[in-house]
Amino acid sequence: MNYKKIFKFLGFKFGTLIILLIAVSTISFILVEISPIDPVRTYIGEMSVSQEKLTNLNEYWGVDQPLHVKVVNWLGNLANGNLGTSLIYRTPVTEVIGERFSASFMLMFTSWLLSGILGFFLGVLAGFKRGSWIDKGVKIYSYIIYSTPVFWIALILLMIFSVQLGWFPTGLAVPIGKTAGNVTFVEWLHRLILPAFTLSITGIAQIALFTRSKLVEVSSLDYFFFAKARGEKGWSLIKRHGIRNILLPAVTLQFLSFSELFGGTILVEQVFSYPGIGQAAVTAGLQSDIPLLLGIVLISTIFVFCGNSMADLIYKFVDPRIRESEANEF
Repeated sequence: MNYKKIFKFLGFKFGTLIILLIAVSTISFILVEISPIDPVRTYIGEMSVSQEKLTNLNEYWGVDQPLHVKVVNWLGNLANGNLGTSLIYRTPVTEVIGERFSASFMLMFTSWLLSGILGFFLGVLAGFKRGSWIDKGVKIYSYIIYSTPVFWIALILLMIFSVQLGWFPTGLAVPIGKTAGNVTFVEWLHRLILPAFTLSITGIAQIALFTRSKLVEVSSLDYFFFAKARGEKGWSLIKRHGIRNILLPAVTLQFLSFSELFGGTILVEQVFSYPGIGQAAVTAGLQSDIPLLLGIVLISTIFVFCGNSMADLIYKFVDPRIRESEANEF
């Protein structure tokens, strides 16, 4: 592998990320500024303060400054790694995001892994058994789940497995009365299973439909018929000439699904009261916590960009067809 090309690619992506963060930060800040949200009123809450105190707070927060000055100050603080202080939690935004994102990471990673493995398996099975009841069952499941809102699926699963059957807790990442450091692995896993399974369901449907479609497409190509003519058949044929050619597009699609994964996490965490980055985003939006909301916007931008970059990296440096085409250009 050409390491010079890798460093060049990573350098280009890093530069793109910096430009993207500046653009997203500026646009998000301006949208918040022109909204009717008052950060000072949010900070003091229901407390009664004098007009003099209110004026001092407005001066401290820089509310009366021109918009362009606010934007420059915000970008300057952002360049120094200062995202401000959360109005709800009264702690630095970086600490809140770090704590919440670490809680969400395992939820997102587990559901992402489950959706990729199970979706690919179901898609290969449906394509291999094309036209059978297995194929029809996978397609019906995928169409129904893919068109169903994830929060509705979460509510249904919560009512069935938590309320009716009592197999899983109704919410929270740790039992009431315990801190995160005192929770055993079994207790943590018990509370992770249902949210992770819920979040992975939609991803399974997407990967399954895509994988089935690619396998059907591959099975109609000339080299596939040539392999059949040589006597290959059944699972051996699919494994040697099917899976190898559909695995890379499926993996790429899986990395490109980071945006949907992050959006689904917000809904699932809200339904299951899971204290992660998704629930923090909803709380920040409802309670007008501007610094925390802007910080979550930035971390979500980085998260989705990394997923897209990894997908590009896989195609650029793993797919031999792209490597050969680039080599022929020089």
